[in-house]
Amino acid sequence: MIQFPNAKINLGLSITEKRKDGYHEIETCMFPVPLCDALEITLSNKTKFTGTGLTIPGKEKDNLILKALKLLRKDFNELPHIDIHLHKTIPMGAGLGGGSADAAFALSMMNSLFDLHLEDWFLEDYAAELGSDCPFFIENKPKIAKGRGELLEEVNLDLNGCWITLVNPQIHIGTKEAYAGVHPQLPQYELKETLADRSLWKERLVNDFESSIFTKYPKIAEIKAQLYQQGAFYAAMSGSGSTVFGLFDKEPEQKSWPKEYFTFSKPL
Repeated sequence: MIQFPNAKINLGLSITEKRKDGYHEIETCMFPVPLCDALEITLSNKTKFTGTGLTIPGKEKDNLILKALKLLRKDFNELPHIDIHLHKTIPMGAGLGGGSADAAFALSMMNSLFDLHLEDWFLEDYAAELGSDCPFFIENKPKIAKGRGELLEEVNLDLNGCWITLVNPQIHIGTKEAYAGVHPQLPQYELKETLADRSLWKERLVNDFESSIFTKYPKIAEIKAQLYQQGAFYAAMSGSGSTVFGLFDKEPEQKSWPKEYFTFSKPL
């Protein structure tokens, strides 16, 4: 079985509260975008994981796909062995949710391969144990996310016909570093109301991570400004960065970004 786990962007990201367990409460709209990894899972006589494309950092025991398999085996201990191959295209630590997408897609694929017949809400519960962004990728459609990101609410948001450009300057921003610069507060505007009117996005749709990260890494702020100069109707940093996205009403003119940057542009 082969599937193509896709990235996401955040349309607005408010850090509303710090919880007693150390996590933060957020409010954001997650939106799927067509930058994809490739994930193949086949039944095998021995469980193994291989990867190509971008190098996946960290130890094998920290791999979210293998953690997803381990989670299922806790409740279904007679599961067969599988051979997993991941071709990595989505940059890691870039605010695009690539690792979360891989894990969530793996859960859905194993659900089919093993004939477990688990409903989406059940898979979302498993996904929430793997990471805050993971549950979003089970249904993989625009959602308002609250709590740690696991409380999902459908939102009617159609960007068909629009183009997206992603630009990542290859600056790694750790989650701890990103949260160190934010001061939790309730958002000024109601997110669903703002999303309903694109003319309000530039003024009201704010990513709370931007102010401190732009101060520390002016290069990221420059990318956002350049996307607006290109004609984007909205541009912002995704998640805790460092990827910046621009949304356009039509295909944007080609721009020459520095060769070390990761860039991607496609219709939604």
